[in-house]
Amino acid sequence: MGMEPGWITTVLLVPCAVMLAAGLLHVYSLVSGLLSKSPVRNKVLLLSDALSTLGNECATIFHKGGARLILCGKSWEKLQELSDKLLNASDPSVTFPPKLVLLDFGDMESLPEAISEILECYGYLDMLILNSSMKLKAPAHTLSLELDKLLMDNNYFGPVTLTKGVLPSMMSRRSGHLLLVNSIQAKLAVPFRTSYAASKHAVQAFFDCLRSEVEELGVSVSTINVTFISSHAPSGKQNDTAAKSFWSDLYTKKPPGFSTREAASEVAKTLSNKRREVLMAPSLPKVAIYARSFFPNFFFAVMAAGVKDATNTKM
Repeated sequence: MGMEPGWITTVLLVPCAVMLAAGLLHVYSLVSGLLSKSPVRNKVLLLSDALSTLGNECATIFHKGGARLILCGKSWEKLQELSDKLLNASDPSVTFPPKLVLLDFGDMESLPEAISEILECYGYLDMLILNSSMKLKAPAHTLSLELDKLLMDNNYFGPVTLTKGVLPSMMSRRSGHLLLVNSIQAKLAVPFRTSYAASKHAVQAFFDCLRSEVEELGVSVSTINVTFISSHAPSGKQNDTAAKSFWSDLYTKKPPGFSTREAASEVAKTLSNKRREVLMAPSLPKVAIYARSFFPNFFFAVMAAGVKDATNTKM
């Protein structure tokens, strides 16, 4: 007497179901392990400009990674929209609702209140990402002192004030990570970026000095210098106009940049490996930095010739 067809099906399905359940359990274990190893898991992490393209990308990555986010920006409505987007796209069992704080480095008088509100969120910070920036390109003689001051407030005094506000709690806990997303022009000053480059040099110098001061206290300081962050991946299209100097590309057009995903990935990697300094740049800007350091007279001559060449091309 043979077995019923129903029994045969059951006998075949039971091992398959067991194997499927075991597979799902293994996948769950792997995912849980990855989440537990995430450098931002359960960490209190602040983004100084969560509304920028880089800030948006970082917020998405770190929220999924289980960070306790404090999202800052100039618009409350846009911060709420970002928070809602993150919450709708995440698993509430492994993520935390973001805290929101209005922050405007251009309004220095509002910073003490903003810093107090930031510290009230969790009482401390584990990681501070300073990704705010104000950009400007113009001949030096056309810029007013008021605009110079606004640039310094946004790119230097603002980030420094926020850092000084949260640093004591990091030092007392002997734990913390400060990460500055800065421009390559903190390393390389080119024509028509006088005030902008000055603000970037200033903030770079501050964090380079601070790194040595707080390292023994358990606080890490990292800087990422990037040429340009674009919301679109670089196309790789070259402009070979003969009338333009090879070096004048450094200031007559935006240098080859990186996508927001690439930049955000580098931020995440730097938080993990705590690398002190990262330079995100293609070959030409890197060569220019070395030329500025080792052959300054040659560098200055090329820059001046490039300005003259660019001016003649426009005429």
